[in-house]
Amino acid sequence: QVQLVESGGGLVQAGGSLRLSCATSGRTFSYYVMAWFRQAPGKEREFVASITQFGGTTYADSVKGRSTISRDNAKNTVWLQMNNLKPEDTAVYCCAANQQRETRSGNDYNRWGQGTQVTAPS
Repeated sequence: QVQLVESGGGLVQAGGSLRLSCATSGRTFSYYVMAWFRQAPGKEREFVASITQFGGTTYADSVKGRSTISRDNAKNTVWLQMNNLKPEDTAVYCCAANQQRETRSGNDYNRWGQGTQVTAPS
């Protein structure tokens, strides 16, 4: 089973950039669809981006054009590069994994990390 550990969050000025990392354990990382979700205080969890086992990507409209999800199966790692951060990007960002299909629904992911905080104050 794959275990997920996020890093790279922090406090950044609006307009700045961050690169989030999700390091995984286990030998089957390449079998998983990987995704990033976020949850802001008082709000529901929100899909951010996903990447298939073969590198196909999907983005939420709210981050499209400002974010890039990527993976390296040899390093068992997935990244989320976020540029031009906005105050509304402030949230806890979690990576997630599932072996079934690329989907925007968090309910379809059965492996989750603990999350990393991203704060972009106004």
